[in-house]
Formats: sequence, structure tokens, C-alpha cells
Amino acid sequence: MRTEFNKELQTLHEELIAMGASCERAIALAASSITESKPELKDEVQATEEEIDRAERGIEALCMRLLLRQQPVATDLRNISAALKMISDLERVGDYAVEIAELAPYLATAQLSGKVHLREMALAAVDMVRQSVQAFVDSDVHLAEQVKAGDDKVDALYDKLKTEAVELIRGGQLDAHAALDLGMAAKYFERIGDHAVNVAEWVLYSKTGEK
Repeated sequence: MRTEFNKELQTLHEELIAMGASCERAIALAASSITESKPELKDEVQATEEEIDRAERGIEALCMRLLLRQQPVATDLRNISAALKMISDLERVGDYAVEIAELAPYLATAQLSGKVHLREMALAAVDMVRQSVQAFVDSDVHLAEQVKAGDDKVDALYDKLKTEAVELIRGGQLDAHAALDLGMAAKYFERIGDHAVNVAEWVLYSKTGEK
């Protein structure tokens, strides 16, 4: 019985890694749609988000099977419940990637220094998502803590972008509409970082029982 449980738990880990990889791809594509002025990438982001949604449903079904058939002990219950919470956060990452890509047509022609910060935010967010999922699979509390620390970088870039946008508006180099769209894109990246932190906190919960 335990052998079967361990096999399905391994499948759960593999599917979580795949879902995380889809989130990373969605973030990268969304960022490129703006920073490389490629609004046509929106369709790819949407398709990737649909993959994420399917992965969420598949993992949820697997978790239910583990709960109903395998009679998990207390530690296993924490791991499964943490996985269920994690996929909800990862699904939201996909949603935010779509929101970012939808802003691309409005920012594609704008020559904005803030695009550099968006690229940096995207790279940091991808790292955070990858590390948070890997921390769960490896039961790595230290790596989960690193994800939480990485959120400071995303927040700092968000603040920097907002400050520069205000300065550009005051100098007449950026119209208010473009500034609003840029700020929204940055806010979505900041929220992606927050969801990666949530995933990391569920890793800590799975190990300690505390959140």
C-alpha cells in the first residue's frame, strides 16, 4: 500500500514540476510581449495558461485520489493539502501572465526605460516560481526561505519603476495612459512574486505544520 502511495506521490511531484515550468514559460512569454514589442505572443501566453489550468485540474484529481484511497498519515496529509494550495497560487500566476500580455499592444511602440525593469522583474519571478516548486519537491526549507528573500528584489524593482515613471511624466516624456499600463504590468509581476512566496510558505507548512 505504501509503495503505491510513494509512486503516486512521485507522480504528484513530476506534475507539479511540469506545472511550474508552464508558469515559467507563461511569465517569460508575457515579458517578451512587452519588452521585445511582440504583442503577437499573447496567443502563446493564453495557450500556456490553458495548459496551467489543465495541470491544476489533473493535480487536484491526483490529490483527491491520494486522500481517498491511500489513507495518508499526518505528514502526508500536510504535503497533499500544501500541494492543493500551491496549485491554486500557480494557476493565478498563469492568469497574471495573460493580463500582462494583454497590455502588450498598448506598450509595444512605447520607448520606455521601465521595460528594462519589467524584464528584470520577469527574470526574478521565473526564478522564484522555479525555486518554490523545487523546494516542495525536495522538501528544502532553506530554498523556500530563499524564495521569500527574492521577493524583496521584485518589490524593489516595482518601486524603482514607479519612481522613474513619475519622473518621466513630470518631464513630459511619458503620457499618463502609457504610464498606467506600465504600472499595471509591473503590478502583475509583483503579484506573481507574491504568489511564488505563497507557494514557498506552503512548503514550510508541509514541513512544520505552521503557516
